[in-house]
Amino acid sequence: MSVIATAPTRLPRFDRVERVVHWFTATLMIVLLLTGFSLYAGPLSDLVGRRRLVKTIHVYSGLLLPVPVLVALLLRAGGQLREDLSRLNRWSADDRRWWSRKRRPHVQLGKFNPGQKLNATFIGAAIVVMLMSGAIMRWYEPFSDSWRQGATFVHDWFAIGLLF
Repeated sequence: MSVIATAPTRLPRFDRVERVVHWFTATLMIVLLLTGFSLYAGPLSDLVGRRRLVKTIHVYSGLLLPVPVLVALLLRAGGQLREDLSRLNRWSADDRRWWSRKRRPHVQLGKFNPGQKLNATFIGAAIVVMLMSGAIMRWYEPFSDSWRQGATFVHDWFAIGLLF
């Protein structure tokens, strides 16, 4: 029995809207990480001259973070992004089998592997958590001390998780 080598199936690529959303989001995320850690980390914090400006940049970058995705989802040209988000949300039996090294060579995956799906889920959830905890930290008046402390704790640990 002879085995006929076939060319791998070409997977669909990302369209222009998805690339623009990706790079806007990535840029905002990098700005948030740099400004956040420069405000938080002791030795780095001493180097920041205009602390209020850095804090303002951090807050507005955080508020803008979900905007590129939301705008693209509303645009007619965002159809491919909507399809990819749907793909990321579906887990198949092959996705579950992919986690086993023994079974991995035999699974049929779509555009995204389960690691990519899990990462996208974490990043999406982290954006929501960071936005909510950051809002509590910034506009703290209506919240109790325990809520503010909890928001700070959650915000700090999610930032560390995002850094890694």
